[in-house]
Amino acid sequence: MATWQCVKNCGACCNLTPSDRPELEYYLTPPDLEKYLSMVGKDGWCINFNHETRECRIYDDRPLFCRVEEETFMDMFGIEPEELNDFAIDCCRQQIESNYGDRSLEMIRFNLAVGI
Repeated sequence: MATWQCVKNCGACCNLTPSDRPELEYYLTPPDLEKYLSMVGKDGWCINFNHETRECRIYDDRPLFCRVEEETFMDMFGIEPEELNDFAIDCCRQQIESNYGDRSLEMIRFNLAVGI
């Protein structure tokens, strides 16, 4: 069975382009939406994403909406804990494909890491 995990030096989820996520207002509270939008840079990427190292500059202090945790996904999307693994894998694969392509090194690395 595939098991979700974050793959270092990917950063696909750090592309925050609001037009790619039109449902933001449905799953973020008004203060979280304001925070989210304040983090979007001119190029659509999070202002805290280091493009050279492909790491988050505020990883330990990142907002809840940047975390893959049972409680966060239950609150935001209504995802039950037993559904989180498959949901997170699907989300990551969509983001990676959208940013880097379905045959990219990032996708290959992710698939290997999660066991697909």
